[in-house]
Amino acid sequence: MPKIYEYFGVIFLFYANEHLPIHVHALYQQYESKFEFAFENGKLKNIKISKVKGKLPLPETKFRDAELFVRKYHAEIAEKWTDFFVLRKK
Repeated sequence: MPKIYEYFGVIFLFYANEHLPIHVHALYQQYESKFEFAFENGKLKNIKISKVKGKLPLPETKFRDAELFVRKYHAEIAEKWTDFFVLRKK
């Protein structure tokens, strides 16, 4: 479970057994939300936010922090995804 960032108490990570599409989990205490990226021609087209089974979604203030962070750093997150899941870098 690689932790890739921590921002205002929100932890951004991938689970080791992930699947496409490229996405990142955002955790804060017992809350968790998932941000899925849709790319078209190498550019971000959309970010889909979804609930995680068995978890409560991030509280509103933490959700806003997480969404702003993900929108700003989506390219770096996608690069880390590729490094970890495709290129198998540690």
